[in-house]
Amino acid sequence: MKSAFLVLVYLAVTRGLLRIPLMRGKSARQLLEEKGLLEEYRRKFPYSPAAKFEQSEVPMTYDLDMTYYGVIGIGTPPQFFKVLFDTGSSDLWVPSISCTTSSCDDHPKFNSSASSTFQAGTKPFYISYTSGFAEGSTGYDTVKIGDLCVEHQLFGLTETEAVFMGSVPWDGILGMAFPGMTSDGGTTVFVNLWNQGKLPQNVFSMYLSSSVEGSVLVLGGTDPSYYTGGLKWIPLHQASNFWNILIQSITINGNTVACSASCEAIVDSGTAAIIGSSKDINNINGWLGAMSEQYDYASVSCSNIDLLPDIVFNINGHSFALPPSAYVMKFGSGCRTGFAPGSWILGEVFMRQFYTAFDVGNNMVGFAQAV
Repeated sequence: MKSAFLVLVYLAVTRGLLRIPLMRGKSARQLLEEKGLLEEYRRKFPYSPAAKFEQSEVPMTYDLDMTYYGVIGIGTPPQFFKVLFDTGSSDLWVPSISCTTSSCDDHPKFNSSASSTFQAGTKPFYISYTSGFAEGSTGYDTVKIGDLCVEHQLFGLTETEAVFMGSVPWDGILGMAFPGMTSDGGTTVFVNLWNQGKLPQNVFSMYLSSSVEGSVLVLGGTDPSYYTGGLKWIPLHQASNFWNILIQSITINGNTVACSASCEAIVDSGTAAIIGSSKDINNINGWLGAMSEQYDYASVSCSNIDLLPDIVFNINGHSFALPPSAYVMKFGSGCRTGFAPGSWILGEVFMRQFYTAFDVGNNMVGFAQAV
């Protein structure tokens, strides 16, 4: 009888949720390496994952190691695009059929004349990058995400893009931060989903798997089948358009190694690593016996991973332990830690270990141990 009750509770909690499969394909780093262009790219565009949070426009930079993306449709009938669901930005944009740069050549392009529901926008579209820019026009159309449709969604149609965009595995971006971040002053896709009555809760969540398949974006709530224990909810820190929280400290074996006086961090699915101040990141890597290498990464011996300690993030009275299996990443024949210098960001390295929920209505982020 008890098991039947639990099944009913589970169905009640998960009914109405929309689960969007996320794929983990080759990263831009791998694609550039295959073309022999990685060194040239790194020389021209130094790694700066925090830049998208520091410039005055609606700026973005893209991490070469980002690999998670899902498929959406735009228009009637829908034209399909692979998009990065990015909690560190707010705009939706895809390449347009008018895109003239080579970066668009290997990506599908939106043809507005092929959609019976398209309406042209009046504002231009522009986003700055540390490594270039994307610009074009705006339009309104129906956006299809899984079984849900968002009507009259404003989005960007790029006509010129930075050259490096040709080496990313996705076609465009669907921003999941707050509307104040949009470059065109529009309403975000998720807020429109909620305003149009398409979701049971004003919440979305993410499960990021280490495998090629199995990752998922959940719209309208959380799915307990992807985590164990309860979600630990953390209020957002100060008024911001980002998903920013306060970390009280970071410890190794009970010793504070970073954020000794607390630090503000942005929870960002659009950043691969965990980013932090140079002093703190160097200290963490020092405790791990990691050796500095090019492009602000630090290497460790792959044979010693099991001997490395957990790194504990103390947030809002909760402790989140990150084991070495989560923060050490294999690259070719070597291994690197998943830490890099910059403004504090909890990226994919953290989110793979902890199922992450974003409560838009209550301005909170929740973490639970991922399965």
